[in-house]
Amino acid sequence: MEIFGYVASVFIGISLGLIGGGGSILTVPVLVYLFGIDAFLATEYSLFIVGISSLVGSFSYFKKGLVDLKTVFVFGIPSIISIFLTRNYLLPLIPDEVFHVNNWVITKDMFLLLIFAGLMLVSSYKMIQKSLELKTETVHSVKSKMILAAGEGSIVGVLTGLVGAGGGFMIIPALVNLLKTPMKVAIGTSLVIISLNSLVGFFSSMNHLKIEWGFLGTVSAIAITGILIGAQLSKKIDGKKLKPAFGWFILAMGIYIIINELFP
Repeated sequence: MEIFGYVASVFIGISLGLIGGGGSILTVPVLVYLFGIDAFLATEYSLFIVGISSLVGSFSYFKKGLVDLKTVFVFGIPSIISIFLTRNYLLPLIPDEVFHVNNWVITKDMFLLLIFAGLMLVSSYKMIQKSLELKTETVHSVKSKMILAAGEGSIVGVLTGLVGAGGGFMIIPALVNLLKTPMKVAIGTSLVIISLNSLVGFFSSMNHLKIEWGFLGTVSAIAITGILIGAQLSKKIDGKKLKPAFGWFILAMGIYIIINELFP
């Protein structure tokens, strides 16, 4: 199964490079089901893999001037604070047995994977939608838009902290619809925010776990290769056209995780 895991790692990077998000939603399932890593450690590894891959992928957008640093600050700071608090204070509060009725037990790993599966269902819905653009204009002041963006950043931080996903499926729609950021700039800005969130989350909680750096470095290097491939493909392929198909795949994966965890 490890061979399939390494192959899947390439596609994690490709999706990040091509559509600026969504790839991170695959990282935890790949680590859990193909590499056999427990869910809690998988969320930690996912933060590093997604963070490093997104950081490398953001370089080309920086060079082209397709990163809005003001938006990174407004969206990213609340997100970083949320992920730090979640990884260090909220996650440790979750007991090893979350729910226990007769012989039916939901463990901490199952609980995290079920949250992750729910996140995948929401993510797939966002991707399957034909367009991110709003059909009607909603009037917001600049100040209220910034407050809403900061609020969404906080939500993304909590989700990233819980399940190790970058949250690009929430970040890009917020930038495009709420802040009216052009799509190319939204992708570049999203990659920077994802990299900051993920790496802060990883390094703030890594001391609690034994990290296998050799394995983590290998998977990250493969994902980085994928993101470089995705960045090149983005010059020839419109990532928006691929999102619905990728969304259906994420939907199927989410349903599989729910069935696999609840009815093993």
